Amino acid sequence: MSDNSHQHPASHGHSHIPKDMSSSRIGWAFILNVCFTIIEFIGGWLTNSTAIMADAVHDLGDSLSIGLAWGLNKLSKKSRDETFSYGYHRFSLLGALINGVVLIAGSIWVLTISFPRLISPEMPDAQGMLWLAILGVIVNGYAAFKLSEGKTLNERVLNWHLLEDVLGWVAVLIVAIVLIYIELPILDPILSIGFTLFVLFNVLKNLRTAIRLFLQATPEKAIQEKIKIELSTLKFIEDIHHFHLWSLDGERHVLTAHLVVNHYFDQQEYMAIKHEISTRLSPFYLEHTTLEFEFVDEICRDSKSD
Repeated sequence: MSDNSHQHPASHGHSHIPKDMSSSRIGWAFILNVCFTIIEFIGGWLTNSTAIMADAVHDLGDSLSIGLAWGLNKLSKKSRDETFSYGYHRFSLLGALINGVVLIAGSIWVLTISFPRLISPEMPDAQGMLWLAILGVIVNGYAAFKLSEGKTLNERVLNWHLLEDVLGWVAVLIVAIVLIYIELPILDPILSIGFTLFVLFNVLKNLRTAIRLFLQATPEKAIQEKIKIELSTLKFIEDIHHFHLWSLDGERHVLTAHLVVNHYFDQQEYMAIKHEISTRLSPFYLEHTTLEFEFVDEICRDSKSD
């Protein structure tokens, strides 16, 4: 016997957010990033600053990856069909994976630019850097703030894209102010390397999570143990096996399990048991559950897969 339930409780942590809000936030981040990237190229040429030109190339890569994430995120909102029976939620996870890889590659490229400048620092146009840095902090800071409202893994990875840019422009702002009064160009690569390593560390953590979820690892072991405890303490449950908890996109989790019951029951008791299980599982906001009942003297048809 199988109990297939789809739980969409009104108290779900994301139910108060319109379905297209994540796409809207990513879309705004994309538009702001593209516009500012163009300004960066022009500003880098006018100030004769290779650091700003390098950041413009980096932001161009960010724009392309954010645009890709925007498209994938919108695709993830499509309803399920015969090809993708669970829906398109995992496309959002794919976007998080791609963007994590792009950001790591971009960070490594920035480091390859910055380290040589420790040996041969160059004096840029400090006044031009100052005004571009102020604009950069405002534009990228606003975009990062908008994405910080998001809860999806995709938005978190993209937020680190923009946070890296904010921190980078803060570094440019500090260096520009110092360089206006003191000729010490080596501060630029030092701060750039420090901020890049900091952001790179956090992106690697998010990417590790995305890869684990993409490979269908258990999203959170604590949740898995709590669910097992809730089910195992039911008076009619003798054993639990073939217990699988995985995630569609880091938010929407799927549960399947075989529950061995200790006695036979009639239809009325069966309905009561289903209701009790549903009540026990409701705090976990599972997107989809498939539970199969087995009796103590019944041979599990999936025993060969153990």
